[in-house]
Amino acid sequence: MIRRHASTLRALLMLTDGLLAAVVLVGLSWLRFGADWSVWWRQIIPNAEALLIVFALGWVMALALNGLYRPRARWSIRSEAWDLLRATVLMAVATFAVLFWFKLPDVSRLFLVLLFPTMYAVALVTRAVLRLAFRQARARGRNARYVLVIGAGPRAQAFASMIEGHADLGLVVIGLLDDEPEYAEGAKWPWLGKLEDLESVMAGNVIDEVAICLPFSQWEYLDGIAYAAEESGKIVRVPMDVLQHPFAQGKVEDLEGTPVYSLVSGPDRTLALWIKRAFDLFVAAVGLVMLSPLFAVVGWSIRRDGGPALFRQKRVGLHGRPFEIVKFRSMTIDAEERRAELEAHNELEGHVFKMTADPRVTPMGRTIRRWSIDELPQLWNVLRGDMSLVGPRPPLATEVSDYDLWHRRRLSMKPGITGLWQVRSRHETVFDKWVEDDLEYIDRWSLWLDLQILVRTIPAALEGR
Repeated sequence: MIRRHASTLRALLMLTDGLLAAVVLVGLSWLRFGADWSVWWRQIIPNAEALLIVFALGWVMALALNGLYRPRARWSIRSEAWDLLRATVLMAVATFAVLFWFKLPDVSRLFLVLLFPTMYAVALVTRAVLRLAFRQARARGRNARYVLVIGAGPRAQAFASMIEGHADLGLVVIGLLDDEPEYAEGAKWPWLGKLEDLESVMAGNVIDEVAICLPFSQWEYLDGIAYAAEESGKIVRVPMDVLQHPFAQGKVEDLEGTPVYSLVSGPDRTLALWIKRAFDLFVAAVGLVMLSPLFAVVGWSIRRDGGPALFRQKRVGLHGRPFEIVKFRSMTIDAEERRAELEAHNELEGHVFKMTADPRVTPMGRTIRRWSIDELPQLWNVLRGDMSLVGPRPPLATEVSDYDLWHRRRLSMKPGITGLWQVRSRHETVFDKWVEDDLEYIDRWSLWLDLQILVRTIPAALEGR
């Protein structure tokens, strides 16, 4: 849990610390030796650029060795200042040792006197600002992840308090589930129902994780609850003092000294997910700029027939988060109202609607649908973070309300503009087959798989398939 949720802050701190170390080194060199500071350094080390990289990495390593990238439930400027002081001393000792070991020419004493105190001060101020800004962003609900706690007794409430005590993790407890509602009286979190209500509570709320904190007397429910939560795509957490026996799969993580058994459903490779998000941002930003002339022409053509160029619709995203999808309008303005009268002509089996000769589609709509141009404005949803380039397609809320339990696991990954079933089973008429492809994508997910799907999507779109 710590590794997964603190990774964003940790990465931001490491990147900032490394960049600032290089900036401080260059800045002080310029102040001490003038504009030709690099010439001076090359008298000592032939490759001054390599010096910057090594120095920055050394500073990050010194901070890591002193615990400055570990999540802290009770962060304080005092503890940060003390750990930074130890890291600075370690960095200074290591620097002097390197200078002595390699018998490098004398480095300016004044420069060294200024270097390490400056690094200490800059790091302390910057990290304090970053941590406070990150906490405020979490407090406003940005990038929050919502946890349902199974149990309402003292153990469950203590674990819920511990979770929310780690503000850096952005975990928010939405409520408690227990067969004894009186346990929740006076609790900070609402009682949401009995254990038998688990599926309906998961279906009716945005829930990313389920923490099972039942007393020993209710151990017999553990496997069933974990199965239901996993089947719907939730991450399952079980404090080890509750767990009688380990599940078939999972791993032990630490939360403020409390071992927690975690069952992660779906991709959990943090670095790869960062790269996926960075790639999404880059492609979406570049795509929106490069395609803007096409957008202008298509938008003008749609408006010429009357009505708005864009169609906005509420869809369901990651773990049930609602968002507004943006597409070019390819149907008549009253398309939503007319859907009910066309349900009998649905060509698909399951919780989704499709009709080849849909009378609501406009002539312009048929053209842009053939080439998938109507989907391109969703690059804006990718830029906002509601969607990804590749992932399961985002369903309507009315469709999700009819999902079976296993269908809901397709919501455990951010929805995408294209996906595995689009390039493999687009003409499949059975909804369950679509879901099987989505779940296969989630289970097999990798950056390489995303790239393969994108490569297969482009020719399919250009050929009108």
